[in-house]
Amino acid sequence: MHTKLFELAVAGVLLLAGVSARTAGAQAAGSSECNATCLTNMADQYVAAMVKHDWSGLPLAPGYKYTENTAAIQLGDGLWVGASEAPTTFKIYAADPVSKQVGLYCVMKEFNKPIILALRLKVEEGKIAEIEHIVVRDIRPAGAPNLVTPRSGLVQTIPVSQRVSRDEMYRIADSYFDSIEQSNGDLAPYADDCVRHENGMQTTTNKTPSPTPLDAATAGPAANPSFAKLGALSCHDSMNTHILSYITKIRPRRLIIIDEERGLVFGFPMFVHRGNVRQIKVVGVPGVDTVPMNFGPIDLQAAEIFAIRNGKIHEIEAMGYLLPYNAKTGWE
Repeated sequence: MHTKLFELAVAGVLLLAGVSARTAGAQAAGSSECNATCLTNMADQYVAAMVKHDWSGLPLAPGYKYTENTAAIQLGDGLWVGASEAPTTFKIYAADPVSKQVGLYCVMKEFNKPIILALRLKVEEGKIAEIEHIVVRDIRPAGAPNLVTPRSGLVQTIPVSQRVSRDEMYRIADSYFDSIEQSNGDLAPYADDCVRHENGMQTTTNKTPSPTPLDAATAGPAANPSFAKLGALSCHDSMNTHILSYITKIRPRRLIIIDEERGLVFGFPMFVHRGNVRQIKVVGVPGVDTVPMNFGPIDLQAAEIFAIRNGKIHEIEAMGYLLPYNAKTGWE
């Protein structure tokens, strides 16, 4: 009898231990203790499910929200319809256990055609509570070569000595938007080697002339040879030319994912263009006085990644989707 009671007691202890282990495991997968690897795996799991067109295995929170290019839609619609290949070589992750969010900026395929996806997931209690897609479906040939492999500064863990605080990372990324709004390169701490890409196209520090998104917004590169001079300027100097003065404001800025280990700030800002600037008065570029601008009124929902090391912005990776003027983000 005593032997039997002892066996039952031991079994009870083991059962409780198993329950405790499973509870601890669930908490580790939950948002409060989900580390960077856990969040990154969640993003991979989500994309894999999307390519399979089967979300039945995803840990979705009750009442989860999903938007694509700011529209609130049902899971299974949008990119879920045509996703045909997961990202391979171009993937940039930003994992933020503090905000319980992960961002993935990647090139994948929809209906077997390359697209750019900026994905944001919020994970709470081990379940996906928020899903946000920004999708660019018209990758221009000029940008394609820069969308094969991410720049190393966007994917590497940086030494602790090169890191700054979360608050400082936010301030630095936010100052970039001030720099645009006020056409002042001194307002943001640009590194000397800073380079900005937009939808893959290099828009600063070009050693050879190349098309930029501004070419499409005007009459084309053949009609605007001045863009070759403007595109050769650094991140800092290009701001001082006022070339981005056609952007009325950047609101909301939504700098919401801060990856301290990689030094990345991942945001989803809204660029607002009233359309009132029809000719840009360029400052400080010999031989370039004005540039025509046939852009707006229109908005652009963007996704932007800033790589920050030693308190300076080194790499900027951006993409965006055009929307009607005064559009909403879907996350107000």
